[in-house]
Amino acid sequence: MEPVLLTRKISKYFYEPEKFQVLKEIDLTVNKGEFMCLMGKSGCGKSTLMYVLSTMDTDFDGELEIAGQSLTGRDQNFLSAFRNKHIGFIFQFHYLLPEFTALQNVMLPAQKLGKYSKEEIESRAIDKLRILGVSDQALKLSSKLSGGQQQRVAIARALINDPDIIMGDEPTGNLDSYNSNLVFDILHELTHTYRQTIIAVTHDEDFAKRSDRVVEMSDGRIVRGDSENA
Repeated sequence: MEPVLLTRKISKYFYEPEKFQVLKEIDLTVNKGEFMCLMGKSGCGKSTLMYVLSTMDTDFDGELEIAGQSLTGRDQNFLSAFRNKHIGFIFQFHYLLPEFTALQNVMLPAQKLGKYSKEEIESRAIDKLRILGVSDQALKLSSKLSGGQQQRVAIARALINDPDIIMGDEPTGNLDSYNSNLVFDILHELTHTYRQTIIAVTHDEDFAKRSDRVVEMSDGRIVRGDSENA
């Protein structure tokens, strides 16, 4: 087992309208190539935990480590660069730029990273679109694609920089059952063929059951699936 994300005793408080502890000493290990789903009723703290894990929320107690780097107390400039290189994001809504082609949308994070030439970025983007089964749509405006195609382009965009972790916030929440199954199969293949680590928040029990591991939260704590062998 090769841990790619570790938390130690992460706690977080909200202070409005009054002090309230939303995360309570979260210990979590996620291994490379693992497909993990985070579940729980509304208000249990899962979305807040996801924000902390994604380094978007830095106001917490405890320790967060991703890809061997401690991220607690880092400044926003460091974290922004770290996210672009090490974390890919998939959302319920794809957030593609409608005036850009599928290919241009996928290229954006790599252009921001500044590690590859334009030719390399384009080649990598086409390769990711091929893995997702939409390379034939590369030159279409994203606004002209179906909902399922748009979400697959969004996953290709999340993959472009070969991140250590892909974090999904209800990645099938806006899709019909056919496209939900399609996206699940793609994510499953990414973990089992390409050893891509995926952490997804979902309300979809069928989606979660088919993943490698379900971590369930209640009242700010992990109540099931916290151990790395769960």
